[in-house]
Amino acid sequence: MDTLKLGSVSLDCDDPAALARFWAELLGGEVAFESDDFVAVRLANVWLSTVRVAGYQPPAWPTGSPPKQIHLDLAAADLDTAQALAVAKGARVADEQPEPSRWRVLLDPAGHPFCISSQIPD
Repeated sequence: MDTLKLGSVSLDCDDPAALARFWAELLGGEVAFESDDFVAVRLANVWLSTVRVAGYQPPAWPTGSPPKQIHLDLAAADLDTAQALAVAKGARVADEQPEPSRWRVLLDPAGHPFCISSQIPD
């Protein structure tokens, strides 16, 4: 049986180029393709794409409408340093922080929540 692998993650937004630059800079990727409505970022083991959606509304985290539909979890040895880097690249720290000693919740420039965790996989 073939093993499936994650090929890409796509994020809806209203400004694909700006969102792609944020993620490329934060994760050390490169923009490999860009059009007005779609940008693809090449990362080490996966592609991340940003897609323009008419009438895009950022999710309301942790509850609200529109609800969060997906989020990315990033791993870092030092939460404070990783958070500072993400903010310097354009992220915002979410008001709600359920367990800030274990993970931090941030919002990317399009409002998608993502977490930085100290739980680094082996």
